[in-house]
Amino acid sequence: MKAKHSSRRDFLRKTAHVALGTLSFPYIIPSSALGQADQVAASNRITVGNIGVGNQGGALLRGFLGKPDVQIVAVCDVHTTKCRGTRNLVEKQYSDKYGKNAYSGCSAYNDFRELVARPDVDAVVVATPDHWHVPISLAAARAGKDIYLEKPIGLSMVENQTLRDVMTRYGTVFQFGTQQRSDFEFRRACELVRNGRIGKIHSVNVWSPSSDSGGSTAPAPVPPELDYDMWLGPAPSVPYTKDRCSNVNPFFSSPYKIWPFISDYCLGWIAGWGVHPLDIALWGAEEELTGMLEVKGKGTFPAEGACDTATNWDVVLVFAASGLRINFKGIGGTNGPAPAEWRKRYGRTGAHGTAFEGTEGWIHVRRGHIDANPKQLLQSEIRPNEIQLYKSNDHIRNFLDCVKSRARTICPIDTAMQVDTLCHLSNIATLLQRRITWDTEKERFEEDAGASRLLVRSMRSPWHL
Repeated sequence: MKAKHSSRRDFLRKTAHVALGTLSFPYIIPSSALGQADQVAASNRITVGNIGVGNQGGALLRGFLGKPDVQIVAVCDVHTTKCRGTRNLVEKQYSDKYGKNAYSGCSAYNDFRELVARPDVDAVVVATPDHWHVPISLAAARAGKDIYLEKPIGLSMVENQTLRDVMTRYGTVFQFGTQQRSDFEFRRACELVRNGRIGKIHSVNVWSPSSDSGGSTAPAPVPPELDYDMWLGPAPSVPYTKDRCSNVNPFFSSPYKIWPFISDYCLGWIAGWGVHPLDIALWGAEEELTGMLEVKGKGTFPAEGACDTATNWDVVLVFAASGLRINFKGIGGTNGPAPAEWRKRYGRTGAHGTAFEGTEGWIHVRRGHIDANPKQLLQSEIRPNEIQLYKSNDHIRNFLDCVKSRARTICPIDTAMQVDTLCHLSNIATLLQRRITWDTEKERFEEDAGASRLLVRSMRSPWHL
């Protein structure tokens, strides 16, 4: 555990409340939390606060809730019903686990600032809409918390750079929500590529679901359980419209017309989903990602409706030093097939994937599937003296272990920045519909005022970085 949390054991034993100014937080700990009843002792537990408990945030909370050395002590969401329901879920699980009828060790908040100010919280899980990712993570890092951040990072490169600088300054343990790095098939594919099994890599084909269109633009009453002004936060103040703040899994609900496709709150799925297969491209070709980067792209954007991010895109990124080319395409919907030419080449494909092309073959990987040409590449053994990539079989477990050891996670902030930068550059290229040139070392455009203006976004007062 971190030195700053060394007094946590005494804190848990001596007090049932945590005071912050005029606020008082109930914190009732059963005897099992002190190491009895075959439970993990409090001194070895990581106390967690979950900020944003909707679709993805709820899934992450359940993942953390299942870890024996985690105690979720707080949840936060601007949707009151959702927040209270999640708190009740946490307390019921702990009541069942500890054999208590009325466990009440989890607090519910509307304002994330109250949660991050608690001195007893070791780590936070941030799974809010994208426009809140950086402001909340900055507050958490400055308060001494470690951070598991759902992808992507922020709405601008300036936000991303600010977060990286603060994480570095405070020594924050950071895990990015690119959980494919903790999956065997993806690690296997990248190790084969990094160890030359397909020869010299010259290109990577990447595809992803893209944003949907539509969404009502007619002002509507704000649901009584939603703090809409707090939901907007640093985003522009606009009237509430039907489903603007909702988030439903697109693979089980259609149409999918919600905030992840509105540019006030995100980049769209060029980052929200594209970050996953792009991250694997980065992992497998990391040694090639140097020097000047030329990006050209085109995209299609909705002509009407609330949703205004790219419904498809075709982006080419070329690294000057190595000549590596990344072909990045949106499939034109949330659940469509891969581009036809890639389906023909790789056979069985899905709505997202990464395919490495080398001088001696190719490797294609997506969730639950890996293939290669020639096929025998998949039987190749990675020898002890060859490149062995960071091994994690559980993304949440990896984060928790690193919180304890202070080691780097499988996707720390600098790695997260690399792939998030590719998403931002791809988005900028599609917005401008032209070629842009990026200096990967200086992290800036070369004499391009138009593109440079897109590296920063204003924030609604009083919010700031």
